[in-house]
Amino acid sequence: MPVAARLAIYYFAHFAYAGAFMAYFPLYLAERGLDAGRIAAVLALPQMARIFAPGLWGWVADRWRAQRGVVVLSCSALAAGLVLLPFAQGFAAIAALIALMSVLSAGGLPLVEAITLTSLAGQSGRYGPIRLWGSLGFIGAVLAVGAWLDAAAMRLLPAVLFGLAFVALAAALALPGASTHGPAPADDGERGRSANGGVRALLAAGFCMAIAHGVLYAFFSLHLEQLGYSGKAIGAFWTLGVLAEIAVFLYLPAIFRRFALSTILQAGLLAAVLRFLAIAWAAEHVAVLVLAQLLHAATFGAFHSASVAAVHRLFPRSAHARGQALFSSLSYGAGGAAGTLLAGWAWGWYGAPAAFSLAAVAALAGAFLARQLRHARI
Repeated sequence: MPVAARLAIYYFAHFAYAGAFMAYFPLYLAERGLDAGRIAAVLALPQMARIFAPGLWGWVADRWRAQRGVVVLSCSALAAGLVLLPFAQGFAAIAALIALMSVLSAGGLPLVEAITLTSLAGQSGRYGPIRLWGSLGFIGAVLAVGAWLDAAAMRLLPAVLFGLAFVALAAALALPGASTHGPAPADDGERGRSANGGVRALLAAGFCMAIAHGVLYAFFSLHLEQLGYSGKAIGAFWTLGVLAEIAVFLYLPAIFRRFALSTILQAGLLAAVLRFLAIAWAAEHVAVLVLAQLLHAATFGAFHSASVAAVHRLFPRSAHARGQALFSSLSYGAGGAAGTLLAGWAWGWYGAPAAFSLAAVAALAGAFLARQLRHARI
């Protein structure tokens, strides 16, 4: 089977699991008797693990050239934890199990990003048509598992999640191993020394973008609900955003041929400023909200794709896994957590417009910091 197909299958399975977990695991915890505060505490554990664990697993993978092995461990930890989950009694036991699963599995996706970019041998534009299968898996799982749960008991959700994690494990076993091709170590060192400023700018920009999206993921649905949108309408707006990112992934080769990565990153951040201001102050207008969600193509689809490609170019070959893990830790981990906490504070004091305006300010700061990327030859 071609390498691109094996990677696409992994992305599909991984994000199918992520979609089902994100959408329905809170309902499962409520079924188990946890109140809102304890549900929030459990759901925060995977995000907290992403702050430090990916860096550890990236170092392990680079030190022992074990990228595929760490991904297999990640999927195995998820599957094993889901087998044990129904037997965990009470909040403390459930939280301890989720915390352990989160630490052991946090390195999987960043390492697959590193494997993917290495396998593409410099053709980073081909990342999009592979990564779009993850978005398809996410949508498919949310819709399919939701329909299944209409007729099945919520207590069976761990079995469904186990099935998805097991498919991801099988896909991980088929991933390509560490590449032996690439520039010589001396070239790696020279590139690493010349790219230090670009690395700092990229990490800072990613952190700011993750703060902005932390607000979105925490409070978008609640904001729309308070504006009077129905549950079906809220789901449709979320789906519209994912469909927009799929479109970007599909046309990514052409986008990467036409624009520099630094340009794509800055454009994504500026689009985020417009998107979150629109959500903050004009979300009651359906047409404005549709346009805001279509901007997810730039704020996530294009920005994420350009980010992983930039990490691959800025970090030396010997540190690709650590680079992807570091970006994941500082952006999706620390940035996402900071965005959620800051949004909660802003929402509590000043309401939804303040929370989403804060997201826009974070994106604007990221656009300013990303200006340095123009000098990093990406």
